[in-house]
Amino acid sequence: MRRPLNLPFKLPYRFRPRGWAVALAAAACAAGIALGNWQSGRAEEKRAAAARVQHIAARGELLAEHTLYLDNKLHRGRPGYHVVQPLRLAGGRGHVLVSRGWIAAGPGREALPAVRTPAGPVAIEGVRLARLPRAWASSDARPRGRVWQNVALEDFRAWSGLALEPYVIEQHSPLDDGLARDWPAPDAGVERHLAYALQWYSFAALALILLVVLSFRRDGAAPG
Repeated sequence: MRRPLNLPFKLPYRFRPRGWAVALAAAACAAGIALGNWQSGRAEEKRAAAARVQHIAARGELLAEHTLYLDNKLHRGRPGYHVVQPLRLAGGRGHVLVSRGWIAAGPGREALPAVRTPAGPVAIEGVRLARLPRAWASSDARPRGRVWQNVALEDFRAWSGLALEPYVIEQHSPLDDGLARDWPAPDAGVERHLAYALQWYSFAALALILLVVLSFRRDGAAPG
């Protein structure tokens, strides 16, 4: 039989965690891991979206009479709008919605900025999107006039009366229209999500470290 270890001195501290501290550390650790996993998942989603990018080209005529302005769009810190117009496809093949680019807002909200729309047939090249990105809007927000918070294909069909293809073109090709088209890359934000994930995982590890460090108490102290 192995004899108990007899130390020549008595340790002044013992590991005696309190019940509430264990519960709090477990909750903090679980939350940190869950949030870290969520941020990692968002990074993977953006990587997958970048891999699925489909470039597209179309010819037709842009319809200025059905121009919409997506509100609250910033470009290099300046407020403005994203301009959305339908393209009547060449050969009478219907219409496709085009997100043409950004235009600066005027000094007041009462007048919309004028958009230069090329006359006649144009060639549009860009990225095919299943839908336009949605911004947050209250549930009671309704499109008014030509300034909308979000544009869904079904809403645009109802507003314009046009038959639309079931996708959107984010225009990347240049046109003499003064619009800015430096769209964010599909994988934009991957590094930010990974950095957030690391922060949350570090938070989970810190919760465990603090539990261990703070659970060493002087021998003879009453447990919590």
